[in-house]
Amino acid sequence: MLSAEAMTDRDRRISDTVRRESNRLRNFIRTRVPNEDDVEDLLQDVFSALVEAQSQLEPIREVGAWLFRVARNRIIDRFRKQRPQTVRIETDVDEQAQGVFLEEWLPSARGGPEAAYARGILLDELVAALEDLPHELSEIFVAHELEGRSFKELADETGLSVNTLLSRKRYAVLQLRERLRDIYLEYVTT
Repeated sequence: MLSAEAMTDRDRRISDTVRRESNRLRNFIRTRVPNEDDVEDLLQDVFSALVEAQSQLEPIREVGAWLFRVARNRIIDRFRKQRPQTVRIETDVDEQAQGVFLEEWLPSARGGPEAAYARGILLDELVAALEDLPHELSEIFVAHELEGRSFKELADETGLSVNTLLSRKRYAVLQLRERLRDIYLEYVTT
């Protein structure tokens, strides 16, 4: 059990981190999650994870990077829970591949430390690939695939034609395929 002095020091470090990282982390989440209530929920989840992690014996080395990694994973988990049947990573590995559902592609979150580590790496690669897409492509891909919005709804909202949106999504998928092909092949062959 920690002494009162050690608990006070730990609490002070957590408070300093929350104060220092809140705005950056909120903005990071806000750019990826359209609902402000969800943004605040995710932010609180991330800081709760920080409090829990700080109670462990092994300290977090790079707290800022750790917080953003947790936030990315929580965002992806939230999207996955909303529409698990539609989130797809399409591959071009062979002619049989019609696409792989994200949940089928990723190791189970409950599969032990090794699976959790692999899942984290794969989710980080997916998020990085989405972040590297041009904004107009990632915006359509995320809205359609992760948020489950229809092309008609997006066309009404953006003023773009459905064909333009379809074309942008197609380019996003092609770029994601290219970016994720190597890691996918490495994952399925191990």
